Amino acid sequence: MPHPLDDALAQVRELLLDPDQLVRAVGAGRRRSGLPTWRKVELRPVDLKFGRRLQVTAYDATQAHTSNEAYDGGAAAAVDLLLAEPFGNWHVETTTQTLQLRVTKRGQAQLHLGPAQRLDGAEPADEPGRAHDRVKASLLDPAELLWHVLGITDASGRVKPTRQDKLHQVSELLRALDPVLSTLPARDGEPLRVVDLGCGNAYLSFATYRFLTRSRGFDVRLTGVDVKGQAVEHGSRVAAELGWSDRVTFVQGSALEAPVDGADVVLALHACDTATDEALARAVRWEAPLILASPCCHHDIQRQLSAAVDGAPEPYAALVRHGILRERFADVLTDALRASLLRLHGYRVEVIEFVGSQHTPRNTLIRAVRTGAPPTPEQLADYRSLTAAWSVTPHLATLLGIAADIPAT
Repeated sequence: MPHPLDDALAQVRELLLDPDQLVRAVGAGRRRSGLPTWRKVELRPVDLKFGRRLQVTAYDATQAHTSNEAYDGGAAAAVDLLLAEPFGNWHVETTTQTLQLRVTKRGQAQLHLGPAQRLDGAEPADEPGRAHDRVKASLLDPAELLWHVLGITDASGRVKPTRQDKLHQVSELLRALDPVLSTLPARDGEPLRVVDLGCGNAYLSFATYRFLTRSRGFDVRLTGVDVKGQAVEHGSRVAAELGWSDRVTFVQGSALEAPVDGADVVLALHACDTATDEALARAVRWEAPLILASPCCHHDIQRQLSAAVDGAPEPYAALVRHGILRERFADVLTDALRASLLRLHGYRVEVIEFVGSQHTPRNTLIRAVRTGAPPTPEQLADYRSLTAAWSVTPHLATLLGIAADIPAT
């Protein structure tokens, strides 16, 4: 039911300025009426040596700007400035409730209020941790039945030593997904379509489904895709055991050609070599609003660099002369080109480290939010220069039908 926007923002303001109740808040997206100064803002209380402060982190296109405002000083003014920005969505978590605000096309507010609820299903703490450098709380409770069914935990609910890293990877990928959920278009009663391309054992598939439905209140239909029939059978069996078969399904096929109609959120965790390119290409063809892909190996560009060692641009021949350096440079170049191609197709892209290298050396995440913006001349020039300088043709460009040196507009 729509509410007057000013009344809804006043409710958000009260929560943002409550130093004892606020846990975290995110403002993002845009309204039809204008473009915010910031791409995204995050607010949370922190305890510093001189007392509790409201930490405000504002993200522009390239970096984060952080300030710590005193509650009896600049906090109210900072919050008022942010609420005056034309953000399309606000997500506010407190110790007692979760508030989600979306601004409609008519400039009204749609509000969803729910109980405070962590992903691990635990009761919210009376006093949330606010240490400035505190260790992040785990998003996933290993005692959850889900993990025992997936083989992550033993019969006593203890995480198996060989599965500790996998559990942490999945948890951190969900942590990277959470801030961009507010950019999703209005659902208008339709379920959120999530597709996990190259789902494998489906750890991420099932964790994402549980997170989005239980902790974020989405109505979700999730499809796992894998080329191996064994993976499809395994996922289907787990879905049945958890009672989710009507909402979580699995199909066999490649990322490019599996029988899936479309997606709002596309996930691809550690798809090998050009399988990541296939996942990204399929997501672009669907015009998926959100894409999260963590690449694995990068052999395609590495092979092209090996064939052109003598033709490396000066003075960079040393970067590809030795095998180990060529391999590492190929990783960087491949993901840089993938990010560039996504930007050329109307996505805002971040390339981040989503988990520590002690958990997996393949810890890069490409996080893309569709804006529909046309490519700028500078973006086109960057792509042309990079592919021409290194004489490479990204596989993703081939899949999208783009010439190596002349991107489509």
